[in-house]
Amino acid sequence: MTTKSAEVSPDPARKMSLAKRIRHHFHEILLTSPSLVWMIVFFVLPTLIVFMLTFRPTALDGGIGTGWTLKTWSTISNPNYPSIVWRTIWLSFVATFLCIAIALPCAYSLARTSSRWRSILVGLVILPFWTSFLIRVFAWRILLHPEGWLSRVLHDTYRIFGWQFTFLEPETQLLYNVFAVLLVMVYTYLPFAILPLYAAAEKFDFNLMEAALDLGAKPFRVFTHIFLPGIRAGIFSAVLMVLIPALGSYVIPDMVGGPNSEMLGSKIYQRAIPDRNLPHASALSALLMLGVLLPPGIGWLIYRKRHIGAVDTDVVSALDAPKSAQNIGASGGRRKRIDGGAA
Repeated sequence: MTTKSAEVSPDPARKMSLAKRIRHHFHEILLTSPSLVWMIVFFVLPTLIVFMLTFRPTALDGGIGTGWTLKTWSTISNPNYPSIVWRTIWLSFVATFLCIAIALPCAYSLARTSSRWRSILVGLVILPFWTSFLIRVFAWRILLHPEGWLSRVLHDTYRIFGWQFTFLEPETQLLYNVFAVLLVMVYTYLPFAILPLYAAAEKFDFNLMEAALDLGAKPFRVFTHIFLPGIRAGIFSAVLMVLIPALGSYVIPDMVGGPNSEMLGSKIYQRAIPDRNLPHASALSALLMLGVLLPPGIGWLIYRKRHIGAVDTDVVSALDAPKSAQNIGASGGRRKRIDGGAA
């Protein structure tokens, strides 16, 4: 008996026209229209305006000149910019990695703790948001200052016990360097990583981990092969919520960083406010937006190509329903004939 390989039928959702899709999803479109209008007015239009400003000249007295030009994009080739862009990228990615690495065990512990303590611990995570962002960064500036108590304690420890008990040498400063920027960035954006990971871990079924442990799996393997894949949506959200604001940081580098800690957001602020060179600031902003939006956009297109039709499950089910009912009826008729013959 030979079996014929089943051919994959084309996706019925692909055959539907745009008008049929709109009619089918009319209620969903109606419900999401307020947020869509909000995004168009306050995100899409300002983004288009920023891109348009990159092709305008700079006025002699500051601001935007008349006419159109490509000179602004030629000024982006400043030899100082590659180092600033590279510093922005590696600081943002390292800060994101550290935030996720710290937030994962925190979210796991929050999800496993009792409901009585869970609300208290989540409140402590949210507590820094009750204070102004500038005040928190300024507090770190005071804490890391060369005359601050932390520097004095570390210097005294080095003087008394030597380098075995402290990493800080007498001439080392805690402030005005890239490590101070990285430290304050991790502190600032850590709650943005903990909250989405906790939301995903709270819905995770921990019985799967207990079953794997009963079957002999090691705890680390259970954590990496069962828990992490189970909360991958939360990990993706946490990465975006940390990486995107980290790429645009300019307050933290300005307050705790030095001349060698400048990031792209700082340069945009410098060109927009003190220099009043809005076309140049718009070009840098457009460059930053492209760097932020292109990777998620490419990832979404790849996901869309691999999972084509996944968003149209209702349409596919509706189109396949008559065929399925027909197959069930035919199977029932054949079953009746077989049962009658057997009788």
